Amino acid sequence: MTQSYLDLTREISAEIHKLRADIPDTLRGFSAMAQAAGQPGVLDAKTKELIAMALSVSSRCDPCIGYHAQALVKFGASRAELTEMLGMAVYMGGGPSLMYAAKASAAFDEFAALAAPATA
Repeated sequence: MTQSYLDLTREISAEIHKLRADIPDTLRGFSAMAQAAGQPGVLDAKTKELIAMALSVSSRCDPCIGYHAQALVKFGASRAELTEMLGMAVYMGGGPSLMYAAKASAAFDEFAALAAPATA
């Protein structure tokens, strides 16, 4: 995989920032919905992010994969949790989901490596 999900999320974030100026009410509404949906309740934040990643794989959204891989690392998801969820996503979505599961795995690994403490 040659695509850097860090670079992709940075580029998309810059474009979203531009849209905030053009359609501020829409972006405020979307941000409010995202915050409300992500609040821990019966499901914790990590579980909700695993669901979001599964949906990102099934909808074949590369930037979504980047954002949710970064969030999964932040919430302490393990590679085993990621891969078990990806197995379900592939089962439900077939071959196209398998291709995006591979991308999601690469994105998670990229952000996990960035989050790992540097060894001297």
